Order: sequence, then C-alpha cells, then structure tokens
Amino acid sequence: MKTISQVAELTGVSIRALQYYDEIGLLKPSELTQSGYRLYDDEALQKLQQILFFKELDFKLKDIQKILEKPDFDRISAFRKQKELLLLKRNRTDRLIQLLSRLEKGEQCMSFKEFDLSDYIHALEDFKSNQTEVVVKHWGSVENFDLFIQKIKDDEPEVAKLAIKQFGSVEKYTEAMKHNLEHFSEIMENWYAQVPEEMLIEDRFFELACHKGENVAADKVQNIVKGIITHAYGNSSTSQLVGTTDSYCRMIIDLYSNDYLKTVTDTKSGAGSCDYIVESFRYYLHKIENK
Repeated sequence: MKTISQVAELTGVSIRALQYYDEIGLLKPSELTQSGYRLYDDEALQKLQQILFFKELDFKLKDIQKILEKPDFDRISAFRKQKELLLLKRNRTDRLIQLLSRLEKGEQCMSFKEFDLSDYIHALEDFKSNQTEVVVKHWGSVENFDLFIQKIKDDEPEVAKLAIKQFGSVEKYTEAMKHNLEHFSEIMENWYAQVPEEMLIEDRFFELACHKGENVAADKVQNIVKGIITHAYGNSSTSQLVGTTDSYCRMIIDLYSNDYLKTVTDTKSGAGSCDYIVESFRYYLHKIENK
C-alpha cells in the first residue's frame, strides 16, 4: 500500500488531483486508515496508469470515467488502442519537427493557417460528448471515434486540401460538416430507409467476417466476395471509380489493411475479422489473376 503523498511522488500527479479523482469517483483509494488517510494498492496504481494514458491523448475526465466503468472494459485492448493513438500523435509531432528543421535552415515553407481544421475537430469532440450512443452505434466505441479524430489531426493538411477542393474553403467545409453532425442520426436513418437491405454493402462485409476461421477458398466464402464485387459494379457511379475487378480487390485489400478501419471492423465483428476480409479478397484476386 502507498499513501497519497507516495503516489503523488511516484506518478507526478499532484495530491490535489488525486483527491479530486476520488471526489468524482474516477479513482477511489483502495482503503482508508482509521485516521481517514487514503491508501492505494497496485490495482489502483494500474488504474491510475490507464487514466494518465487517456489524459495524454486529451480525453476528458468524464469520458475516461465512462470508458473505465463499462462492464466489458478490457485493459489490454485499451492499452493497444492507446498505443495506436500515441503512434499517430508521434507521427504528427515528427512531421512538425521536420518542418521546424527546414525553417531553421532558412527554407521557405508555405503558411498552414488556411489548413487549420481546429473548428471542425472541436465540433467532432462536441459530437462525441453529446451523442455518445450514436458514436458507439456507428463507430463501434468511443475509442474508435477518438482514433478517427486523431487521424484527421495527423493528416490535417491533406484533409484540408480536399476540403478546399470540394467546398472552396475550410470554413465552408466546416459548416457543412457541422450541419451533418447536428443531423447525423436523421441523415443515417434517411439513408438506410432509401437503400434496400440487400444493397447494404456493410452487411455483406459483416457476413463475410462471420465466416472467419473457415478456409477462405471455400465456395460459400468466395461467393460472398463475388457478391460484394457484383454489388459494386451494379452501381454505375461506383463502377466508374473501381475500374477493373482486380483493381477493386486491391482497393479493398488496401482499405481493410488500414489500422483505423481494422480497429473499427474488429470491434464490431470480433478480433481477426479485418484480416479475414483481406485474406478472402486476396485469394479471389489470386484466382482471377491466374485464370
């Protein structure tokens, strides 16, 4: 057992902060002495470590508390997702350091002011806080949505370029996205109502993932892959984008090899689902290339 002052010295978290965590129920002491002093065991320290990782990723205390209180909270899985987010954050920091190095050498670099997406990112944070149930429904978990936000931060210049190309300015893009977030549930309900159930491509990928553990070469698995491809080419606008069948397969393989989509897919369909989808399409691609 460690006293609150020992925990503060060990972790760098102030005594007042630890007292506040206790007051709001985020981190309760393991027990109290007869004199009322707080004591913390190893389990409490592990929980504090988890809290500090979330804080490093700019999670709000109320969001951290909601995550830790979930009945299905998995500490190891949380560490894995935190690692993914920190890697994204580090990559962005590395690029900023490289930019500063160029500026130090006297190189002229363009202004990034016009690529500032902070207003949009703030809107995403508000959406996460105010519509948590919607976030979990469509992204699988709050952590997945935070990974999505972090990827936007990490790729901010590229996202902003696309925003300017499609909307004329970051401001117009942000306003459009804010409107979509404010009416997200309504938009999704209308979209699902207009699309026949058999045309929902996401359901087909889910069906494919349900077969994980089976041989990807099995006819029933490959028929699902073929059905997904047929669906893609049944939509004229999509078929213009995907090009040939082999290019579509490669696009799906690349798409589902993305860390973010892998996290979301595995959250919704179970661990290994994304890898199984990739392997199923890779087998189909190999088959058509060797005809």
